[in-house]
Amino acid sequence: MKGSYVLIIENKKDQGIEIGSLGDIFFKKGFYAYIGSALNSLEARIKRHLKDDKKLHWHIDYLLKKTEIKDVFCKESTAREECDIANFFNQKLESIPGFGCSDCKCKGHLFYGEYETLLDCSRSSNLALTVLRY
Repeated sequence: MKGSYVLIIENKKDQGIEIGSLGDIFFKKGFYAYIGSALNSLEARIKRHLKDDKKLHWHIDYLLKKTEIKDVFCKESTAREECDIANFFNQKLESIPGFGCSDCKCKGHLFYGEYETLLDCSRSSNLALTVLRY
């Protein structure tokens, strides 16, 4: 399966985290939504994100070492739609500048907000994301 996904992530404390080439970023306690895509294997990408022991490669890998995934939403598609999803989230939430978007022109692919707001955005985006149970 190919497609896009949203990870809802909980950061349990205020903390600075070294995020690869972005450097040290301060993350407020609370909830974040990360938007990504996998046009080779969506299942494998999500399984990788859920693993604790992995090589740190993407910005999200650094964040996930210090936080916890609470929910996963996905959308099957052969088209790259992560930027469309990120633009939808960007209309309603605060993004973390430069995070997860080194290969596009988006402001960021990581968003901070209230848990329910992040869930509502994931459920109500015009891209019909569905919850993936893991």
